[in-house]
Amino acid sequence: MLHLKKHYFIFIILAFSISYGQAQSEVIVNPPEYIKTIILNSTQTNNYAPIIKLGESLILQFDDLSDSQEEYSYKIEHYDYNWKISKLIATEYINGYNSDWIRDYENSFNTLQPYTYYKLVLPNEKTQIKLTGNYLITILDEADNIIFTRPFIVYQSLVDVGVTVHKSRDIATINSKQNIEFSISHPDLLINNPSQEIKVVVYQNNDWNTAIKNLKPQFYRGNQLLYKYSDKTSFWAGNEYLFFDTKEIRNATNNIAKSKLDGLFNTYLYTDELRKNKPYTYYPDINGNFLIRTIDSDINATEADYSYVHFTLEAYTDVGEDDIYIYGDFNDWQLTDENKMSYNERLKLYTGTLLLKQGFYNYTYVTANEKKQVNNHAIEGSFYQTENDYSVLVYYKPIGSRYDQIIGYGTANSENLRN
Repeated sequence: MLHLKKHYFIFIILAFSISYGQAQSEVIVNPPEYIKTIILNSTQTNNYAPIIKLGESLILQFDDLSDSQEEYSYKIEHYDYNWKISKLIATEYINGYNSDWIRDYENSFNTLQPYTYYKLVLPNEKTQIKLTGNYLITILDEADNIIFTRPFIVYQSLVDVGVTVHKSRDIATINSKQNIEFSISHPDLLINNPSQEIKVVVYQNNDWNTAIKNLKPQFYRGNQLLYKYSDKTSFWAGNEYLFFDTKEIRNATNNIAKSKLDGLFNTYLYTDELRKNKPYTYYPDINGNFLIRTIDSDINATEADYSYVHFTLEAYTDVGEDDIYIYGDFNDWQLTDENKMSYNERLKLYTGTLLLKQGFYNYTYVTANEKKQVNNHAIEGSFYQTENDYSVLVYYKPIGSRYDQIIGYGTANSENLRN
């Protein structure tokens, strides 16, 4: 049985970015080892992203695996387009309080790994968000130490955003990249200077680290802004995500070689192969996300158990000085010591172990250099056929305004790929 001692150690990701540019990760504080399974998303069905329309609900969930029942509080702050704290005061963007205690928590039941499950729903009777924009939620302990932070986004649909996905126009990457084109229609909104007042962000699979920013409209057509770049909005398509399902934690199932009880459950996945030089194969995924579930109960939040999930990778490729990471939404797309793999000389394999709550998980393998620049195709390859979600957020800051509004949100899937 695992009992983790609390350390008020704060690991702050500084200037974490990939080739697409700076992303929200630079404001993320990763949790200590006893905090697991942080989920922050919309309450809308099948919506895994922490992106909501103004007035909709957002839910935060996490587990504390330590042996004491801590009382946690939250704080919500408004940020600008570049994820710097905005000039607004709390009463301008919040009705009620921007900080309060988390009152909804419960101990796990009938699990080998004891934990306390915490849940916060926004808006609630104490806190209602009244402006759009970028937000950061901070979780603090009773001594006001920061435990972790997570970004989320609130928007309104004041403009229409049309998004399409295309094969790369560059012949060198036509079989490995996907290009995004989009338009912003604003018939009911007067925009005096679009190149200065409008900013956009494009994401792949809601991964913060894929953000493409600082794009100017290329063309104007009436009340439309057109973005038809052939290079600046190009993404490596990557490959379909790998997956495993531990809802039956005692038994080997699809993609799980064996399960063993040793204090806690240990789940051993089949060894993954280098897919870079293999043909593309389609199979459904949820684009890097995960879903907590257990076959033994309908109460997943407090009756799903934990297991050590063991990953092994055959990677007969030259990654140089780069590190290899197990990558996905299970830790908000972060590069940490926990999800970094190490090379086992005896097995001649890369290995990694993660303590994860029962459920269905997507994951992939990425490499990252010393600057934390992520490469999603060095191990897995990149194929234009890969199914990916893309989203575009539109920010609006008219002359004289003190904050960046978010006035539009558009999405597209590469299954509807256009040539």
